[in-house]
Amino acid sequence: MRPGNPWWRLLDYSHAAQVQARSVFRRSAPRDFAAGDPGLPAVVLLPGVYETWLFLEPAAEGLRRAGYRVFTVPALGFNHRSVPESAARVRRRLVELGQTHGVEQCLLLAHSKGGLIGKHAMLDALLPPESALRPEGPEIRGMVAINTPFAGSVYARYLFPRALRQFSPGDAVLLSLQAQVEANGRITSIFPEFDPHIPGGSALAGGTNVRLPVSGHFRTLKDPLVLAAVSDAVATLAAGR
Repeated sequence: MRPGNPWWRLLDYSHAAQVQARSVFRRSAPRDFAAGDPGLPAVVLLPGVYETWLFLEPAAEGLRRAGYRVFTVPALGFNHRSVPESAARVRRRLVELGQTHGVEQCLLLAHSKGGLIGKHAMLDALLPPESALRPEGPEIRGMVAINTPFAGSVYARYLFPRALRQFSPGDAVLLSLQAQVEANGRITSIFPEFDPHIPGGSALAGGTNVRLPVSGHFRTLKDPLVLAAVSDAVATLAAGR
């Protein structure tokens, strides 16, 4: 089926609607997600706007089977807040994970807006040690971001909700994140040939870019090619390569 076909788009949005419906009843991740190997970096899930951790469940389940401890950030809720505020909630969650689960190092696994939140958190951690704004908590080793609008989306400027307009290419926070490239070398950006939400793609200058022969913004999160790329990227970052 050709990408952009109305039926194809319907399938993409239908998948998102199904996961959203399940999110009402499944707020918490399974307990065994936290029962992996403490010798590996923990994986922290950062979903996209109006999403919960369930959108990333297919990838999270594969990482759990590979031995990683996987955690969510409940304080994100349905993730409608600004990127800086959301990043602050992620940092507080990391401090909590260090105290309650002994997490010393972690990797971020993000979808869409989650990648912007993750990069913001990574940049905060690079502040000088003497800075009062430098966060405490586990070291963020890197991030794997799927379908993230690092350069924004041309569609966002026409959308009414502020939660969506923050993805406009001219948004001040987005431009600031683009200008700061210190963390890019530890970010792997995975994205499809065609994303109806991000027509300009998700390539990140200085990052590791993985463009796959798939299409979509939501259904890609369960595509075998994407899941395999996520597993490989996480393993590479965990090994420090």
